[in-house]
Amino acid sequence: MITELITPVRSKAQLTALKLVTKLIPSPTPNLLLGTESRLRLVEHMAHFGFKRVLLVTDDVLFGLGVIDPVSERLNALGIESVVYSGVTPDPGFSVVEEGLNMLHQNGCDAVLAIGGGSSIDAAKVMALAATNHKTPQELMGVLKARKPSLPLFVIPTTAGTGSEATIGAVIADETTHVKNLLIDPKVVPLAAALDPEIMAGMPKSVTADTGIDALTHCLESWVSDFSTPETEFHSGAGIKLVFKHLEKACENGQDYEARSAMALAANYGGLALNKTGLGYVHAIAHQLGTQYGVPHGRANAIVLPHILEVNRHSAQTRLAALARLCDLATDTDADALATDKLIQRVNALLAALPIAREVAGINERHFTTMAQAAMKEAHGTYAVPKYLNKKEIIQVLRTISEQTA
Repeated sequence: MITELITPVRSKAQLTALKLVTKLIPSPTPNLLLGTESRLRLVEHMAHFGFKRVLLVTDDVLFGLGVIDPVSERLNALGIESVVYSGVTPDPGFSVVEEGLNMLHQNGCDAVLAIGGGSSIDAAKVMALAATNHKTPQELMGVLKARKPSLPLFVIPTTAGTGSEATIGAVIADETTHVKNLLIDPKVVPLAAALDPEIMAGMPKSVTADTGIDALTHCLESWVSDFSTPETEFHSGAGIKLVFKHLEKACENGQDYEARSAMALAANYGGLALNKTGLGYVHAIAHQLGTQYGVPHGRANAIVLPHILEVNRHSAQTRLAALARLCDLATDTDADALATDKLIQRVNALLAALPIAREVAGINERHFTTMAQAAMKEAHGTYAVPKYLNKKEIIQVLRTISEQTA
């Protein structure tokens, strides 16, 4: 009982300090290149800096499909040697980063180019930062642990979800403890990024849906955050409207470049917003589904999102109602409760229309206490959520998910 009374006080103090830090930390934004073949224009942009050898960070799937070949060929044509590291895995661990960092040093690379989803981009961020700071990746985890700027970093996202090309953070897993470690530092923001719909066109429908809901979740959690500002609202609100309008189209037709471009922007806007607002309980609980049961991150968000919207229905009603009106889902004459209901219905309808598996294989109540405690540890004092949940409330969310799976 004493712990439950102390926790909100400590959390409030930590959030006050964190809010001050987010105001003081500058959040640079990368130069964005948009449209088809922007990935090749990014390479030409890189050539202006006179790089000699670039570490190209990606995964085995993209490498095997030849996705990076046109980029590598253009680099070589411009007189820039490319060294490919394709060992990135989903939720990369420290060993992945260390292996890529060793390749970078051994080949004397003077820049890094990430091609892939959030995993490749996060791994590349830490490689580039460690390369100049003479610290291990483990020593860089935490807030503002680097003194020197990163090695020049460029990014070509192949998914539209994490917005990692715009964020001041990177997540790296510890292979031994399975704990995900967060690095926060504006030095990891890339110099430039290409949002190229052509490179995203081959994304499977399921991946398009999963990553699209990740982008939506970033924007929604930013919108209801107590750290929300007019600037973050500008980005998160625009991102949500883009997802509502274009995600289904991108799933239905991967060659719809307009929809692909719109979703890439939505993900980017979500990344810009969460730099200042942080995340919320959707992510705190979704991370536990990923750690415990291996549920892909975007899919885990899709599973948890409806339940947290219900949790926030009353505590964030004014904010959710304002969002409903922004998205033309409600009118100015609608009561806040009705407007909030219309927004939640729209999110649920979108989730129902997408090819997203909502079941969690192997989910078991014996894990719920540990998962709830981990979610509380992640959220309390870190996320400026509308309402803090206790262990019992989080377990109830997990139990509801379990019952839907049965």
